[in-house]
Amino acid sequence: MAADNASSVTEFILAGLTDESELQIPLFFLFLGFYMVTVVGNLGLITLIGLNSHLHIPMYFFLFNLSFIDFSFSTAIIPKMLMSFISKKNIISYAGCMTQLFFFCFFVFSESFILSAMAYDRYVAICKPLLYMVTVSPRGCLLLLLGVYGMGVLGAVAHTGNILFLTFCADNLVNHYMCDILPLLELSCNSSYINVLVVFIVVTIGIGVPIVAIFISYGFIISSIFHISSTEGRSKAFSTCSSHIIAVSLFFGSGAFMYLKPPSILPLDQGKVSSLFYTIVVPMFNPLIYSLRNKDVKVALRKIMG
Repeated sequence: MAADNASSVTEFILAGLTDESELQIPLFFLFLGFYMVTVVGNLGLITLIGLNSHLHIPMYFFLFNLSFIDFSFSTAIIPKMLMSFISKKNIISYAGCMTQLFFFCFFVFSESFILSAMAYDRYVAICKPLLYMVTVSPRGCLLLLLGVYGMGVLGAVAHTGNILFLTFCADNLVNHYMCDILPLLELSCNSSYINVLVVFIVVTIGIGVPIVAIFISYGFIISSIFHISSTEGRSKAFSTCSSHIIAVSLFFGSGAFMYLKPPSILPLDQGKVSSLFYTIVVPMFNPLIYSLRNKDVKVALRKIMG
């Protein structure tokens, strides 16, 4: 089947964000600016955590990996997106499109599960502080991380495999700035109810399981915080969780809005705008949220700067 696809359509044209010619150059510089902030922010946080021994604890181990995922995620999407603002036709080969789709899905799933691993880390730190070093040991962190990237691979294989079994006949204009699942399903000449169902089930697992894990973790965390007698202790516990709650809300809110509903409710043009949130805005904001609201990171940054 995949061989048929390759012979019927060998390349796709990415429509981009808008076809308004006067917006192309301003949008190019806007998203180039976003990408530069994302790269500097995430690579800066990776370097800071790597160089500072005080930050070599589980919480920052997960933050290090979140920054790596965000940097890689935006790099898989934005450079190709920028091409659509400055070229007449933003062409991507069939193999290139499937590769971008695979890495897009891999990083989305990895981000979902790293956010739930971070919620579990906060749960153990606040609710079971005496068991923290045993539960979130280096071996425990490594196993959690293997689970995170393992789920990333499973999600990417499921989605990409689902698209590889589709046939693309004549039309090769993808109504998006990247090779995403829904516009490719819409473009296919043999996509069926089963293909849509696979997308819905895989996305429900990829977003639903981490959201449930995060809600359960925060249920226990909030309950424990209310049992802390000192106001200072309560505010410290809340402040360690607030950055994570903001990051979780941004990422899962925009992802669920895009995928967990019938396509007829949200036209693809509006879908493109909502997908800007989790592909571009979230990877850019995460390092800012975690560095501006985090005392340890600010102290480490002052040490390196000074």
